[in-house]
Amino acid sequence: MNVFYEEDGSFKVASIMSESPAALQVESLSGKRSKIKTNNVLMQFEAPLTGLMEAALNEAESLDIDFLWECCGEPEFAFEDLASDYYGKKPSPIEAAATAIKLHSAPMYFYRKGKGRYKAAPADTLKLALAAVERKKLQAEQVAVWVAQLNNKQLPEGFAAKADALIYNPDKNSLEWKAIDEAAQVSGRLALSVMADCGLIQSAHDYHLGAFLREMFPSKDGKSGVDFPAYEMPDIPDDLPLATVECFSIDDSTTTEVDDAFSLEALSNGNTRLGIHIAAPSLGLPVDSSLDSIVLSRLSTVYIPGNKITMLPENVVKPFSLDAGEIKPALSLYLEVTSDFEIVAHETRLEKIKVADNLRHDTIEPFFNAQSLDADNGHIYWAKLKLLFSLAEKLEIARGKADPNRAPQIDYSFYVRDGKVQIVPRERGAPIDKLVAELMIYANSHWGGLLKEAGFAGIYRAQTGGKVFMTTSAEPHQGLGVSQYAWNTSPLRRAVDLVNQRQLIAMLNNEPAPYNVADGKLNVIMRNFDQTYSAYSDFQTRMERYWCLQYLIQEQLSEVTATVWRENLVRIDGMFYITKVPSLPELEVGTKVSLDIKHIDTLLMELNCKFKAIIPVEIAESEPVAVVEENTEI
Repeated sequence: MNVFYEEDGSFKVASIMSESPAALQVESLSGKRSKIKTNNVLMQFEAPLTGLMEAALNEAESLDIDFLWECCGEPEFAFEDLASDYYGKKPSPIEAAATAIKLHSAPMYFYRKGKGRYKAAPADTLKLALAAVERKKLQAEQVAVWVAQLNNKQLPEGFAAKADALIYNPDKNSLEWKAIDEAAQVSGRLALSVMADCGLIQSAHDYHLGAFLREMFPSKDGKSGVDFPAYEMPDIPDDLPLATVECFSIDDSTTTEVDDAFSLEALSNGNTRLGIHIAAPSLGLPVDSSLDSIVLSRLSTVYIPGNKITMLPENVVKPFSLDAGEIKPALSLYLEVTSDFEIVAHETRLEKIKVADNLRHDTIEPFFNAQSLDADNGHIYWAKLKLLFSLAEKLEIARGKADPNRAPQIDYSFYVRDGKVQIVPRERGAPIDKLVAELMIYANSHWGGLLKEAGFAGIYRAQTGGKVFMTTSAEPHQGLGVSQYAWNTSPLRRAVDLVNQRQLIAMLNNEPAPYNVADGKLNVIMRNFDQTYSAYSDFQTRMERYWCLQYLIQEQLSEVTATVWRENLVRIDGMFYITKVPSLPELEVGTKVSLDIKHIDTLLMELNCKFKAIIPVEIAESEPVAVVEENTEI
């Protein structure tokens, strides 16, 4: 006796070797013996096993599933009963098995109700199910067409209208995304590359910017996230005393938010009064005002090559920016400096100042640089800048950070115009940079100390054990060599500076502090700022890397020189771009090498280079060695 049974969702036949009420010992045609449950047996028969399953499968293929369904009534039925109705006679083992196989293969037509028993699907339900199958078939055909188009670098019709969603927030169940994903798998590319190759992503720059904006500046109420919400214009105080000095600022040529300026005044005792003047937007931006909400939402200006997203609207920045020829409110720190550059007195004032000039790096540095320090070249500001620089050197020594043997450190400025980038190296520690940096460090440290002494809360940058962090406690900043460091000098560009300025002004006016640690608001601002500022900085670095790659494309470079950074990492000369070169042999750090450029991808931010040769020492030594170190503390 033989059996037709079901096991693991498939049908099998075998000969019975022995049986018990609950189980059977069976042997298949291949000779394999096994134990099966009696409940899994659908039919016993005496016909030969050889060829039975093949014949049953072939017979099942010939059965008309629609006719089988029409033969059924509403009640449940056994497969053998349906086989009898279909064939009009007692079915053979092959015919019965074929019917069971056909019923099992059509779950839309027949619902399984138990061992060998089924129930026909209702007509309406079957109609819907068949329509769904047909729809899926058509969808699969459409996806296949799209995949072929995408892999031929063609943009399928209708994709452009859904570009934003497909690129940044795809519905993984949409047909368009399934086509993109399948095209990527078939071609061995990434989905981003598929979208770029077919023109869905038209600009790598806009893709990177768009991803950042969607994360940090999401759209609201149908408006772009970079648009400012409604706000009230600030009230500019007009009752502040006017300082007798004339001030000047020193900034990059692209700076439009002029936060700081300087003044120098000779005193009758032979000393000099140096003024460090900081824009005072906090006077016109009350706590909990609409502009305050904007500040605490954006928290900082975002800087990227060729663009920026300001913390405050331009028409709010303008009344407070220390622009040449205008009188503006300022928080001023006056230092009395002796002829040997000792600071003997301090005074902080809230006042109005007249700004005489906005000096720019590109126009002032040819007249004031490391080579021109020893002789007055006749520039109207040379003597003032020399005095400030001499004081800056003294302050650097006092911080314990002066190192005459330190290797040159190069920063890179990016200037983008009409899609073309210029990367300009600037030596860090140049006289102009040093005098501004040291005076800002001094002001931030001094004002942080005033807040501490007065018992006013503040937001500080601190460093202990090599770790930089933000805190509401006036803790030392070991990296800068100061007892405390509270950002105060960029209130038009950073929320923390504006918050600290509010505290300072309240202290000067003998008013209650706007913030205290106990209510928790200062900690929330600090935490949000720290996270947001870090995200902005990471994006700036990413876009600088993008423009480095774009520069290589722009200049049509096929070969570059580089410096071994460590292991198989190199830094491309003329920019701060570090990349991995798998073919690089084991070389000492600092070795100069030449590389062949094999591939540049600004979308995936990839630079593929191949080692070409070591540059001889005598040639390498003729070029400046640049080391870039991050310093975002000023």
